[in-house]
Amino acid sequence: MRLLFTFAGGSGHLEPLVPIARTAEAAGHTVAFVGRPWMVPQVEALGFPAFAAGSNAGLTPQRLPLAPIDLNRDMQAVGDHFVRRIGRERAAAILPLCGRWRPDLLVCEEFDFGAMVTAEALALPHATVLIGATGTFVRADVVAEPLNEVRTEHGLPPDPGLEMLSRQLVLSPFPPSLRDPVHPLPAGAQAFRLFSRDPQDGGEFASRGAGPTVYFTLGTIYNVESGDLFDRVIAGLRDLPIDLVVTVGRDIDPRELGPQPANVRVERFVPHSELLPTCRLVISHGGSGSVLGALAHGLPMVLLPLGADQPLNAARCAALGVAVVLDALTVTSQSVGEAVTRVLEQPSYRRNATRVRDEIAALPGPEHAVALLEQLARPKSLTA
Repeated sequence: MRLLFTFAGGSGHLEPLVPIARTAEAAGHTVAFVGRPWMVPQVEALGFPAFAAGSNAGLTPQRLPLAPIDLNRDMQAVGDHFVRRIGRERAAAILPLCGRWRPDLLVCEEFDFGAMVTAEALALPHATVLIGATGTFVRADVVAEPLNEVRTEHGLPPDPGLEMLSRQLVLSPFPPSLRDPVHPLPAGAQAFRLFSRDPQDGGEFASRGAGPTVYFTLGTIYNVESGDLFDRVIAGLRDLPIDLVVTVGRDIDPRELGPQPANVRVERFVPHSELLPTCRLVISHGGSGSVLGALAHGLPMVLLPLGADQPLNAARCAALGVAVVLDALTVTSQSVGEAVTRVLEQPSYRRNATRVRDEIAALPGPEHAVALLEQLARPKSLTA
């Protein structure tokens, strides 16, 4: 079977596909990825062949001050950015690529609308892999119109109900409890465990012994749009009896944050697989990948949402009792320190996070997702 994995964004859009691709490759299938040009080297560094589709327009990192969250604006951007511009570009580019590479199946992250249009135009089976934890960010009222414009350009009928996104196979790497109950999973969607390693295995990132390890990240996109948030958070935590690990991403020099005491380490990047098993608490912007990583290891959180679906994720985590949510725009160093102390000292947060960890651990692994993909790609004449 030839599987083409497609993603329209950055690392957060790529990462949920990687364990499925590795498992498919280990099962003897041929695997390739198609991302936007700036992500091709990252895919190749993971050991996969990769193709470019679409442009890098609008991707130059800009250091911006922190802005108030505007959820309606960010949702509207899904239609304007991921459908009208990126979706149109990628549909036009992936169509001839499929003619050359001849996949049996497309595995598309849920924001790669252009790849899904291509699959329907070519009558290829496709699966959708969710990257949003709560399921509340892709709305028909902002996506359907631009999506139908792209569909029309490829000879497809209108799809006002967004049935294309769930018409075939939907794979969710999130525990069912994290999904907003107001927006349940599509009928027939299959949950699976993204992480193949035992979440209770020891990590390789050694603690310095100052106290419990606390990890602070603002992801790989919103980190450069966070103003002085790194400084405020570190100032509130540096004097606590903790071992603080901060990752700032590739576009920020750790030296910008100045000299730090021995219990504070600032790095550009540390693999979650090395760091999270050593942690007791995660502070983050509430991105879906960061939230899932923390919960897969049974870690409670302090969340500082900055935009996109992060406030929705944060609200759901607060409802589950696994996180304290703070306003990134107005939070003070003192209130961050108080929140971290509260979450570390009150056992209910760890207990609730452990419950979600066990829910994740009970899900079938990536091999289940691959078996479903094999079934989807199998000719109907062989399944009748």
